[in-house]
Amino acid sequence: MRIVPARDGGLARLRLVGGEMSAQQARAVARAARECGSGVIEVTNRANLQLRGISDDAHAHLIQLAFDAGLGPAHVNGDDLRNLMLSPLASDTTRALAFCILDALQRDIALQALSPKFALQLDSGERLAMLDHPQDLWLSSLDDGARYAFGFAGSMPHRADDSPAAGVIDSADIVPFVVAVLHAFLRFALPEEKRMRDVLGRIGTTSFVEALAFSITLAPEWRRAPVDASLRLGAHDGYVGAQLPLGRIDAATLEALASLFDRIIVTPWQSVLIPSGSEDTLARLNALGLATDPHAPFARIIACAGSSGCIKSHADTKADAERLAALLPDNCEVHLTGCERSCAAARPVETTLLTVAPGRYDLYQHARLEARALTIEEAAARLARSHADA
Repeated sequence: MRIVPARDGGLARLRLVGGEMSAQQARAVARAARECGSGVIEVTNRANLQLRGISDDAHAHLIQLAFDAGLGPAHVNGDDLRNLMLSPLASDTTRALAFCILDALQRDIALQALSPKFALQLDSGERLAMLDHPQDLWLSSLDDGARYAFGFAGSMPHRADDSPAAGVIDSADIVPFVVAVLHAFLRFALPEEKRMRDVLGRIGTTSFVEALAFSITLAPEWRRAPVDASLRLGAHDGYVGAQLPLGRIDAATLEALASLFDRIIVTPWQSVLIPSGSEDTLARLNALGLATDPHAPFARIIACAGSSGCIKSHADTKADAERLAALLPDNCEVHLTGCERSCAAARPVETTLLTVAPGRYDLYQHARLEARALTIEEAAARLARSHADA
């Protein structure tokens, strides 16, 4: 299990299959955060967890707590191979397939040479799914799961101008196909090439696909049905969703969730989803301080760890985001980033505030620079004007 240094102590990453935790596992995470770290738990944009402030003498205890709760890898040194994203609404069938894929990857010692950032996505056409994250390999079901479209080094096509799928394979070939793709990547990759885009940029997609010994058909016109990300919040048929303010939850609140619900799913939007929820569930989530309305300010703000937790950040983005939330105009989504890496947002966001000095941000809208070195108050006022004129 990977624990890396950060400005506020060790940062422990806990990978969840499909973002899912049982109540017992959630309580174990809360205990680990409290006993081993600062008590702060973050949901990542790949629907995993991060525990912050881990002390040097607590690593072994944290790892034991995670393994005892069934949150560790199934095979030795297999943790970094578990970067497989699912929809928060993935069915039991899709989750079972995901377990088969992950088991095959973790058993394959050669695949441990992959970068910890190498990322995959398995999609079954759910009404709520993250479609904008770039993946090294993605697969999306066709014909009720009889076949799967696949692609490399990007997100699955869901807009008219998106790059097409690389091909289509039979569902029976899914697990060996994924293993073969990863082995082919390692075979082609130069030592400095860690991601699929690096290899394909050099040899091309056609050459890579031709090296795979599978029956592959083409589907250049296929597009994945779009989704409405606002469906992650509020009460819907079969689930209730709520946003964690700035993607964080403390140990006490997570324990409260575990006491109320048997099953908790975290999402790539840094929110939580409660299956089989009700209007009563909605009230309970609101009482815990979570946002269930997609129009709420904290449902429209993303912020990185900031200078309190990351040495590369030039501002305390979490604190600045708290201030911005009180000033944010309606119908505006904002991403605050402490440096140009933009770790917190792997998807397009309408407005980005990029730190240039403590408390000062350059403002970008639709990736275009609009203003320089604004305070949070100046940025909020400018956004209010631009949205009033729209």
